[in-house]
Amino acid sequence: MSGLESLYQELILDHSKRPHGKGLGAEAAEGRVAESFQRNPICGDEITLRVRLSDDGSAVEEVTWDGAGCSISQASASMLAALVEEEERMPRAEASVLIDGFREALRSRGEIPLDEEVFGDAAALSGVSKFTARVKCAMLAWVAFEDAIARA
Repeated sequence: MSGLESLYQELILDHSKRPHGKGLGAEAAEGRVAESFQRNPICGDEITLRVRLSDDGSAVEEVTWDGAGCSISQASASMLAALVEEEERMPRAEASVLIDGFREALRSRGEIPLDEEVFGDAAALSGVSKFTARVKCAMLAWVAFEDAIARA
């Protein structure tokens, strides 16, 4: 295993052990709130992800989640929450572009790496794309994010 692969593996384990955004945020907070429940029947991963948008619905202000599953699904949810948290008010259009880029990279079977400057720690999940059985694990939170934004 290369040094970079080892670092990425360590980052995934760190996010799964000390997750960002875990624990559903307050429903009564200002802004528009929506949530999505997603399940991966192949390995049993489950996530409920809650998104809070600005009052006008133009920006994602917060992502919180709760769930159970493998370290990849838990780390992916944590990395997504951290990415949104870093930006504070992520424009809704930018969130859609991120989701599409993440999906494209994970479906590429290793051909398209995730850019660390764009995806932050989630770039560590690039290697998952080589393992088709694990792609759904990594995508679960991102599918829930996409669904929750559409519902808000």
